[in-house]
Amino acid sequence: MRLFFGGWRELFRIGVFAGLKKFLYTCKMKNVISIIMGGGRGTRLYPLTKYRCKPAVPLAGKYRLVDIPISNCINSGCDRIYLLSQFNTASLHKHIQQTYKFDSFGKGFVDILAAEQTDSGGSWYQGTADAVRKNMHHFERHGDNCYYLILSGDQLYQMNFESMILAHIASGADITIAAKPMPKSEAPGLGVMKVNGNLEITQFAEKPKDEAVIKSFLIGEDLKRNMHDKKGDYCLASMGIYVFSQKVLEEAMSGNEMDFGKEIIPGLLGKKKLCAYIFDGYWEDIGTVGAFFEANLALTDENPPFDFYREDKIVYTHCRFLPGSKIYESKIEHSNVSDGCIIKKATICRCIIGIRSVIGEGTELKNVIMMGADTYESHIEKAVAYADNIPAIGIGKNCKISNAIIDKNARIGDDCVLSPDGKPDKWETDGLYVRDGVLIVTKGAVIPSGTRV
Repeated sequence: MRLFFGGWRELFRIGVFAGLKKFLYTCKMKNVISIIMGGGRGTRLYPLTKYRCKPAVPLAGKYRLVDIPISNCINSGCDRIYLLSQFNTASLHKHIQQTYKFDSFGKGFVDILAAEQTDSGGSWYQGTADAVRKNMHHFERHGDNCYYLILSGDQLYQMNFESMILAHIASGADITIAAKPMPKSEAPGLGVMKVNGNLEITQFAEKPKDEAVIKSFLIGEDLKRNMHDKKGDYCLASMGIYVFSQKVLEEAMSGNEMDFGKEIIPGLLGKKKLCAYIFDGYWEDIGTVGAFFEANLALTDENPPFDFYREDKIVYTHCRFLPGSKIYESKIEHSNVSDGCIIKKATICRCIIGIRSVIGEGTELKNVIMMGADTYESHIEKAVAYADNIPAIGIGKNCKISNAIIDKNARIGDDCVLSPDGKPDKWETDGLYVRDGVLIVTKGAVIPSGTRV
């Protein structure tokens, strides 16, 4: 009997301590301040960033790029979020205000901090570290003992930040860097690192070009054992995701360094305890037109690398209350069709069709990202546009379009043939651009009937 009750007492003790540990970790998560870097002018995504900043670029037919890091934060219990941006922010402001509304009894928020003139200066953000430095007075008001989670706004991935932050606390690190095994061939474009058996970073190199240097950063067999792909040569690359202990970040911000990856992190190596948090899931930098195009089309695969259908990792966005799509006598293969579309007798293959898209009879689309429209046109509006020889919003009849991105509210008339084939990079004309082998129809562009490019 004594043994029986003693056993229960031990289980109770273990349960209490486990619960207390979880409670303390939960309290730690409430001290996390998330900072999402909105990026600069977004020149690599131009002309998609012609009228909007990079975080506001539409994604997967109904989302925005910024929805990815914000959703990852919310799903990880990090609900105090700042978004740093400075170029073409109107569209971003509208999206954030319409989407992320937390209840009055919690402390969660998503705030945009655009570059602003102050008594201490009025210059643009000069880099990631400079952007954080100029906003430290906003972050410091949350008190002491905070942890800062710094993220990029142009990456596609699903990650549990809670695990990373708890690993940071458990290791006693000053800075923890999310690291992903990447093929050796991609090392020249990344920041790569060496780690010891405790995942402490011992060496760091930003975009190494020398083959001997790259070879010295190859992952050893001990780390490969926990990877999905155990074959081939890999380097451990920085994902541009950092966790800073509060005092360490404040100290780092006292200098004049402009960038985390190029200056702050290498400068603190050997002076502070830097640890790696290894992430071996899907992660894609979609900061270029080519990468953005391929990442979107990959969503049409039967088993896409990024899964929007997981209930435990919901991707949040603006709730629009649109009707279901109407599809008449059409052939659609390996494509995603968003809400509120009207498609008549069309052939669509490996395409992303965005909200409120209208596609006319006889039109053929292949490898096309159509971002949709902000509103539906009334019959009167269509008649007025037709009288001025302006096509309706959407795609007209008997068009053939391939390898293209059609931005929001574009008007494409009947009998158009649009493709990047045979055109050099940087080619452009009225409303049409070619970037990274992809034809882009710009936002609000008017493409007259019969256009062939």
